[in-house]
Amino acid sequence: MRRSGLASLVIFYYDFREDQKKGLRGVFSSVLVQLGHQSDSYCDILSKLYSEHDNGSKDPSDDALIHCLKCLLELPRQFPMFLIVDALDECPNTPALCSPREEVLILLKDLIDSKLPNLRLCVTSRPEVDIKAILEPLAFRSISLHHEHGHEEDIRNYIELIVNENTKMQQWSSEHKQLVIERLTERANGM
Repeated sequence: MRRSGLASLVIFYYDFREDQKKGLRGVFSSVLVQLGHQSDSYCDILSKLYSEHDNGSKDPSDDALIHCLKCLLELPRQFPMFLIVDALDECPNTPALCSPREEVLILLKDLIDSKLPNLRLCVTSRPEVDIKAILEPLAFRSISLHHEHGHEEDIRNYIELIVNENTKMQQWSSEHKQLVIERLTERANGM
């Protein structure tokens, strides 16, 4: 649908190793840049945001970015926008008054509550308590793979493949390989 121009697709993947992606600003930057490449109408709104902030010499506030995103989503006669937020559990959940993860959860809840007709939202995460508390009541459909036998088997198969094909590990004894496979599979905890 996206290739034929019948939809917009935005994917944001949280990675705990990338500091610039950890907060709300990381989500917005990625989402808005991706959308800017997909529609002239989106570019017009983004250009307005850019010019309102001295042609990029000032950083827009989070509120300005939220407003910009909502303007994009509220454009009339737009095709559906599929927004995928992957690995939300990798977003930091610090003991601060409002952690980066909580900020993102509040935004997602706000987007869902806005009932924007063009927005299709998919969030993936491990079953963390704070994420479930916010998103479960809002979910149209929820699928859990965390404790699926096939899921754990896929992880084990992948680990076995790596251990058995890695040239350095080929020198290991069968017992050591098996120990590594068992431990990594056990500690993967569905990931």
